[in-house]
Amino acid sequence: MRWPGGIAAGLVLALTLGTLGAVAWRAGFALRLGPADWAAIRFTIWQAALSALVSVVLAIPVARALARQRFPGRAALVTLLGAPFILPVIVAVIGLIGVFGRGGILNDALGLAGLGPVSVYGWHGVVLAHVFFNLPLAVRLILQGWLSIPAERFRLAASLGAPVGRLLEGPMLRAVAPGAFAVIFLICLTSFAVALTLGGGPRATTVELAIYQAVRFDFDLGRAAMLAVVQFALCAAAALGLRAAGAPEALGAGLDRVVEHHAPGGRMLDALSVTLAALFLMAPLAMILARGLPGLADLPGGLWPAAARSVAVALGATALTLAMALALALRGGALARLSMLLPLAASGLVMGTGLFVLLHPLVSPREVALLVTMLVNAVMALPFAARVIAPAVAQAEAGHGRLADSLGLHGLARLRWLILPRIRRPLGFAAGLTAALSMGDLGVIALFAGDGQATLPLLMVRLMSAYRMEQAAGVALVLLAISLALFWIFDRGGRVDAAA
Repeated sequence: MRWPGGIAAGLVLALTLGTLGAVAWRAGFALRLGPADWAAIRFTIWQAALSALVSVVLAIPVARALARQRFPGRAALVTLLGAPFILPVIVAVIGLIGVFGRGGILNDALGLAGLGPVSVYGWHGVVLAHVFFNLPLAVRLILQGWLSIPAERFRLAASLGAPVGRLLEGPMLRAVAPGAFAVIFLICLTSFAVALTLGGGPRATTVELAIYQAVRFDFDLGRAAMLAVVQFALCAAAALGLRAAGAPEALGAGLDRVVEHHAPGGRMLDALSVTLAALFLMAPLAMILARGLPGLADLPGGLWPAAARSVAVALGATALTLAMALALALRGGALARLSMLLPLAASGLVMGTGLFVLLHPLVSPREVALLVTMLVNAVMALPFAARVIAPAVAQAEAGHGRLADSLGLHGLARLRWLILPRIRRPLGFAAGLTAALSMGDLGVIALFAGDGQATLPLLMVRLMSAYRMEQAAGVALVLLAISLALFWIFDRGGRVDAAA
């Protein structure tokens, strides 16, 4: 049953390459980029490279400490490293402003010390937010590299007095760090909500934000289309770089023993690295709670309709993402693999701009704002869901495929009795991840939504623009609670009575 995978691949190609073709056609294939556009392109590349570099450099001592030390709360800290990935971006921005903003705890401390305040707005705020989101990802990627080195090699090097850093850790980092840099660079290229809230000035505008401004404020579809083409080219180049980085080679097998470090000062340095990283991640989360709780007493009137729209979009996107990921995983082949990876080279605003160009002559984009947002969110979450679901499907086929063939199980019967019971855990995790990502998305909805169509992230931005920060913090807490609840419900549902 390969036709569902063909339909899913066609939908992905239409929403990525098809929308890109639409905006290129609308632009007339004429290069009309001005000085401000080139400045946005340069800033986009520069901030993505700097964010990726800082994230990887700071992640190295943290990953090293987690790999070679065992301490109470280590498992909880490793779990915490996954929180920023499912944390809605706009919610995290509220927390970062609470720590590093003009009225944040950092400026309060500087004031007590007699020093002047610092601003979180501008390029340094954009980089700071990107490091907050991507430092945990870099730690997890580099930590896997460290754990792949057999403990026996460390013991052998120590017994021989050989330099561990040059012989073991250095080669591993040269293999792992480029891939971590490439994936973070790709993520930061498509930054929108961070640039919208913390950047936005002439010297801190990304290509994504420039597309939004061209469509939303100037209604210059030609300029937006050309920027969309440039954005897709940048993402495609970064995706090719990520593919070129490849997966690190295996470093040999061992006995799965714990790597412990006993060098003088080593434990103190590891403790300092872990403590600073934990404070950097936990302080904004704590500020979300501290500032959000008072805001619950003064929530805006449009909160619950916006919450209902966000949940509806998230559930629709989740269902579509799971259907596409499962169909592509069952189909297999080069076309399926391309469809799973292609959204990594796409941009939500590029797809939104293309759909705007295609729909504008036929229907008002505001009438289909939520549907378009759902479609784009589903496609953008596909690579993450497919990365979880596809290996599980392959494992189920490898283990029981021949038995199913001998029993004549094909089509829906094969899916029901062979595949679904064995992929419930990854299916639930992928559903929770997709729902959380869609709840926090602030991209296409910012282009299409009218006054009565705001989702929770867009409602927060509007409150922040009106300097109603306490209400925005209350909405942020509601958004965070709903996002985490959806993730927990789906993830937990996949684990109940699931096959091991």
